[in-house]
Amino acid sequence: MIVIVDYGLGNLASVLNMFKKAGIENVCVSCDEKVIANASKLVLPGVGSFDAGMKNLEDSKLIPLLYKKVFEDETPILGICLGMQLLTKRSEEGEKSGLGWIDAETVKFNLNSSLKLKVPHMGWNYITVQKQNSLIDSICKSRFYFVHSYYVKCFDQSQSLATSHFGNDFTCMVMKDNIYGVQFHPEKSLKFGMKLLENFSKI
Repeated sequence: MIVIVDYGLGNLASVLNMFKKAGIENVCVSCDEKVIANASKLVLPGVGSFDAGMKNLEDSKLIPLLYKKVFEDETPILGICLGMQLLTKRSEEGEKSGLGWIDAETVKFNLNSSLKLKVPHMGWNYITVQKQNSLIDSICKSRFYFVHSYYVKCFDQSQSLATSHFGNDFTCMVMKDNIYGVQFHPEKSLKFGMKLLENFSKI
């Protein structure tokens, strides 16, 4: 069972519906420890601020269980948008420490004013694959829907799976062993998002 972790933030129903549209039925939304403990895969969605996300995770008391699932049981996990940012060590958006599961930090777009680009970065962008992986099989030249003011800056570039461009190149997908993250919203990315979630279901 793929479990979308409910910690009070995120497009839970939208992510669930996109899995269903991709033909994946063994998926649910839950904050129940027993359900999460039996998950074959995990999804950590998120919409909102970094500190609010970390506070909700801390208040949920789920972090030790998620850690066990990811690092001891080697359960694949996919962070989406804020969920990806929470995988990093820290964020310029807040003061709380992140999970630190990816060797990275989350920073705010600092764009040259001459570019006349507005933050948040919102809309469709193509991705550029940095290395092949089963998560992005058959979607290497696809575009996805973004809504964000902050992005992940990897200290270890081997963990950057794909980049996109908004003023400058930025990491939009990360991977470390069984840990995956995407800055864009697959649940809003039509056939490209469906394919990515389908790929994740097969990892």
